[in-house]
Amino acid sequence: LPLHIFEPRYRAMVRDALAGGRIIGMMQPRNPKQVAKVQDLYGVGCAGRINAFRETDDGRYYITLKGLCRFAVIEELNADTPYRQTVVSYARYRADMQTGGRDVPIDREKLMPALREFLDRFEVKVDWEALQEVPDDTLVRSLAMMCPFEPNEKQALLEAATPGERGTLVTALIEMAIIPEASKETRLQ
Repeated sequence: LPLHIFEPRYRAMVRDALAGGRIIGMMQPRNPKQVAKVQDLYGVGCAGRINAFRETDDGRYYITLKGLCRFAVIEELNADTPYRQTVVSYARYRADMQTGGRDVPIDREKLMPALREFLDRFEVKVDWEALQEVPDDTLVRSLAMMCPFEPNEKQALLEAATPGERGTLVTALIEMAIIPEASKETRLQ
């Protein structure tokens, strides 16, 4: 995940991470539009390692973060740093640390037509032959990161218990996104 770090508190976090093990945790706010000084965050996030970085003359960073393992927050610390710090548990997500590809059973016959329509709506050009060769686990992970899902939908993807469940959820979210607006309104009434 490429990131542009420009806020002073996160620049401090990156500096501290670079001086240590290069690990940072990412969590989403429950309400991204919330204006409070301290936002309410979801209780599950993801730890990542800074694999590459470039610092600009004015102190901003461009980093590449590789996801390592999801975590559950146990408590937030009262730290003196400008960024938030937490005590976390990785126990529930140990399988994330397994090396090598994992078999993610997805129904490509269901996913691919929906994905084609979804990407066409956003005018995204895709090499469909090459996409057919992408392993299922890579495809699911990439779609979960790159598709313009709502924050609560992305959080549901993050918290999916297994890669297979994440694949099913990605397919369902894409299918829901391509339902014509008139059909959505009818279903809600």
